[in-house]
Amino acid sequence: MRKTHGARLWRRLWLPLLLFGFYGLPLLVALAQQVPVVPDPVRPPAGAVRGEAGPPPVNLQPEASDSEIWARIRRGDAGQSPVAGPMGPVLIQSEGEVWRDVRNGPYRAYAGWFLVGVVAALLVFFLLRGRIRLEHPPAGVRVPRFSWFERFTHWLTATCFIVLGVTGLSLMYGRELVMPLVGKEAFAVWAIWGKLAHNYLAFGFMLGVALMFLQWVWFNIPNRHDLVWLLRGGGLFGGGHPPAKKFNAGQKIIFWLVVLGGLSLSLSGLQLLFPYQFHFFRDTFATLNAWLGTDLPTGLSPLAEQQLAVVWHGIVGVFMIGVILAHIYIGSLGMEGAFDAMWNGEVDLEWAREHHNLWAEELERRGLAERSVAQPAE
Repeated sequence: MRKTHGARLWRRLWLPLLLFGFYGLPLLVALAQQVPVVPDPVRPPAGAVRGEAGPPPVNLQPEASDSEIWARIRRGDAGQSPVAGPMGPVLIQSEGEVWRDVRNGPYRAYAGWFLVGVVAALLVFFLLRGRIRLEHPPAGVRVPRFSWFERFTHWLTATCFIVLGVTGLSLMYGRELVMPLVGKEAFAVWAIWGKLAHNYLAFGFMLGVALMFLQWVWFNIPNRHDLVWLLRGGGLFGGGHPPAKKFNAGQKIIFWLVVLGGLSLSLSGLQLLFPYQFHFFRDTFATLNAWLGTDLPTGLSPLAEQQLAVVWHGIVGVFMIGVILAHIYIGSLGMEGAFDAMWNGEVDLEWAREHHNLWAEELERRGLAERSVAQPAE
């Protein structure tokens, strides 16, 4: 029987609706519950009322302002303070100057040039190679490649990462690139929404990476065919596509970069979401010192941990954006028929034979291709 119009429409819309229901509705609820914070009124210092003379400010008394005290403060020595939190007793943290200079200088400059270089490289590759098309006509037989849950995992991770990437880049370059175009008021609104989206959808990304690992790790273990695939450049050298199972060596590299990079992003992101609660860098440096004999610093202050988390989170995030840009290019414009695999879960049998011949042979041995032939066309 031919499928009805309603069934075809549901087949196209079920995935976007499921993704929206998973994290779109809770995000809207979170935004709706945001209540503007009214700052506490500024209290005048003691003695300011009625012209009374109050006590002199702390550390401005001559006997307490010698060079030794300020040298200790400059080194980050902690004193006593009524301010709560692990950094309350610390008056000056000198490492903050280095962090600011790195973040506002080479950190952002190198990140920007890296992303520009990735886009330029993909453009040059497309102009030289063009779209990778099938060498033979399509077989007209659709074979299953990804289940609905695999596609849900992919699009959950992908959509969350796109939002995280856009909002993260806005934190790095928004004042210079976005605010002059839209104005301060519009940029302030964008920044507030971006902060909420970035903080909330981070958990969707973490879930997606975990599900991705559990579902596909068995298909991404390296084998002897991967070395041949790499030596032949995925088919750019040697003529024809090299043998590959369900995932080729290039896809396996993307998988492990996403899993390991996503894990690193998640840990550093948690350290930023819950400041002063984790000590990932101190523990990591101690482990490296024990294993490799290095001399990395382990006496990091809580604020130094946060500063390292900011820099590392940005470095890994920008690198991941470059990786995903290459992945998006290959999965859409760069290769004919690749987008169908993750959109409707099926590919043409000829596409499977040319790009993943060992996997296609397995499907034919299991009779999955024959069952696809017997399915009526829409």
